[in-house]
Amino acid sequence: MAVSGTERGDLTRTAILALLGTVGPLSRTEIARRLELSPASVTQVTRELIGHGMLEELDFAPSRGGRRAQRLGLVGSAGRALGVKVAADHLVLADVRLDGAVLGSWERKFDATAANALDVLAEAVAEVAAEGDAGVPLLGIGIGVPGSVDDLAVGTVHAPALGWRAMPVGEWVRRRARLPVLVENDVNALAAAERLYGRGRIHRDFLVLTIGWGIGAAIVSDGRVYRGARGGAGEFGHFPVDPAGPVCHCGNTGCLEALVGAAGLVAASRARGLPADEIAELSRAAAEGSAPARAVFAEAGRALGRAVAGLVNVVDPEAVVVLGEGTADWEWWDAGFAPAVRSCLLPGLRDVPIEVEAWGDTSWAQGAAALVLATPFDEAGAAGEQGRLVRARLIGGSP
Repeated sequence: MAVSGTERGDLTRTAILALLGTVGPLSRTEIARRLELSPASVTQVTRELIGHGMLEELDFAPSRGGRRAQRLGLVGSAGRALGVKVAADHLVLADVRLDGAVLGSWERKFDATAANALDVLAEAVAEVAAEGDAGVPLLGIGIGVPGSVDDLAVGTVHAPALGWRAMPVGEWVRRRARLPVLVENDVNALAAAERLYGRGRIHRDFLVLTIGWGIGAAIVSDGRVYRGARGGAGEFGHFPVDPAGPVCHCGNTGCLEALVGAAGLVAASRARGLPADEIAELSRAAAEGSAPARAVFAEAGRALGRAVAGLVNVVDPEAVVVLGEGTADWEWWDAGFAPAVRSCLLPGLRDVPIEVEAWGDTSWAQGAAALVLATPFDEAGAAGEQGRLVRARLIGGSP
C-alpha cells in the first residue's frame, strides 16, 4: 500500500497505524520501506503519534550487521471499543482496548422476539458504554449478530435465528448511544479479530469455522473478510447436506447446521437412547466415557469434515481456524472430522493446517469489538462513514 508524501497527514498516520496493527511492531526503516514513504516523513509522523500516546518505542530489532533499529508498537490505551454479541436470549458485552485486551465484560438477559428488543439492546449498550474507563477514548460500538448484514455502516440485519428481518440495528443503537456503530455477522467479526490479533497476522487467506449452537464460516481473502454481494457470504451452516434431513430454522431441509448444530446433536443423542435434553448433558456424557455420546460427536464430525473439505477445495486457504463453544468437545468431534476432511481434500490441499483455538465466554463480544478496532487498519474502507468517524476519534480525538 503506497502512500504519497503529499497526501494529508491523517492518511499517513492511519497507514502507519494500519501497518503496525496488522503485522505488529516494526522499526521506522521497515515502516518507510513497506509504505514507500521517506524516512523523514516516517520520523515526523511517528513522533506525533508517540506524542499523542498512540505509539510507543519498544525493544530493538535484531541487527544484521549495522546499527540496531528500535521498533514501534501500538499503545492499547490509545483507544477502546465496546463489542456486543447478540443471541436469542442474552447479550454479551465486552470493553476491549486497541491491543485486544479485555477491560471488562457484562451479560444481560435479552429476548430477540420482543417488540422492544432494539430498545433493550440500545439501552444495554448505552449503559455499559457509560461505565467504561473515561481515560481511554471510546472509539465506537461493534455488534455481532447470527445473520446477514447488508452494510457494516448501515447495520440492517436479517437473522432467522433471532426472528429478525430488515431490523435497523445500526440506526437504532447509533441514535441512542451517539457513537459510531458497526454491525456485522458474528463469524465475520471473529475473522476481523483473527486478522488483527490472531492467525491473520501470518495468514492473508484463511477460513474461520465456528461450531456451537450453529455452524458458521468466514472467508478471509488477501487480508479482507469476503462479505459477498449482499453481506451474506459465509452462511456455511446452511450448506445443503441431506435432502431427507431435518427442517432447518431457515426453512430449508437438511442444512448442515440442522444436522450438526446443537439441536441436531441433541436429536441424534435421543435417537441413540441417551437422556440428553441439552448439549451440555451430551458433552458431560462424552467426557465421562459414554460410547454412544462420543459416537454422536464423531458422526457429526464426519459430516462436518466432508463439508469443510468441500469449502477448502473451493477457496484454497492457507489455514482453517476453528472457534466456538463447541471446541470444548473437539476431542470427540475430531475422531470423525480428521479422517473425513483429509480423505475428501484434493491431494494438493491435504496438508492445510486446521488450528483449534481456545474459547472464552467473551470471545464473541471481543470479535464484535474488533469491527471497530480494525477500522483504522481497513485499507478498503468497508466501514464507510462510520469508519471515518472511528478514525477521527482515534487520530483527532473528535467527539
